[in-house]
Amino acid sequence: MATDNANLPLLPFEKKLIHVQRQIAELEADQETSDRDFSATIQKLREEEVAILTETYDNLTAWETVQVARHPARPLGMDYVDRIVKNFFELHGDRRFADDLAMRCGLGQVGTEKVVLIVQHKGHDTKDKIACNFGCAHPEGYRKALRAMKLAEKFSLPVVALIDTQGAYPGIGSEERGVAEAIARNLLEMSRLKTPIVCIVIGEGGSGGALGIGVGDCVAMLQFAYYSVISPEGCASILWKTGEKAPEAAEALKLTSGHLKEFGVIDDIITEPLGGAHRRPADAATQVERYITRTVRQLKRQPIDKLLADRYQRWRKLGKVLHLDASPDQ
Repeated sequence: MATDNANLPLLPFEKKLIHVQRQIAELEADQETSDRDFSATIQKLREEEVAILTETYDNLTAWETVQVARHPARPLGMDYVDRIVKNFFELHGDRRFADDLAMRCGLGQVGTEKVVLIVQHKGHDTKDKIACNFGCAHPEGYRKALRAMKLAEKFSLPVVALIDTQGAYPGIGSEERGVAEAIARNLLEMSRLKTPIVCIVIGEGGSGGALGIGVGDCVAMLQFAYYSVISPEGCASILWKTGEKAPEAAEALKLTSGHLKEFGVIDDIITEPLGGAHRRPADAATQVERYITRTVRQLKRQPIDKLLADRYQRWRKLGKVLHLDASPDQ
């Protein structure tokens, strides 16, 4: 099917779509102002548009995947909450310093399952982005998340974490208030939290900022999200001393959902609509809702002791080293 919104910003690798979408728009406008019927031609152009999208998105490079994950119209954390969570009741503050709007926490119902949600949110317009610090949480954000998770454990509610951040905020105030300790504390507490945890990377999964709410029994990614120890630009600036090498860095980091599923870093890939979640947000939300409902239901069937043992083993094996059969000269 064609896109719902032909006015969506096109990414650099989508230039082939410009001519087709312009033709469709012109014919539709002409059809509205005249008695001529261009429906057959429009239909053929829409089929061509779908063919271009299919070919393009079936062959994305790692860097192009990063660009899709950062698309300005891509659904954000609270967009999914608005679409799939019933009776969402937000919890505010870490009871120490402040209420970090980059990290949104609350109780709600997804499908038939009552859960506690931990959601990283970047913000839409400029005012919202500034309030949310562009999705980069301070230590109080991670402490608020831990407070919500402890509440989930107390009332035997599963935890669902939606991850979308470039990383935790590295500013002076954040460091002074102990952002590294806050993330480390979350890693420890999530590893032994006595309730099911489902983590989904919906956009950017950047460094410890993502991992701070990413220790779960099942970790999934949307098809065109990415998950990495560092951003491609950051990696390029360290290795090559220039951000222009970001495409090479993205490829080397193996940060796509396909790579990470192959390596066992994630458990599942949630399929996105053709052309990415930004083209059909409602369809993307439905896929996420189905995954959460199905996975939470499966995890709830397991005894807590087995759940914790399996969680421990899952994360222990992530450090496994692959020994390659190669000569010293290779």
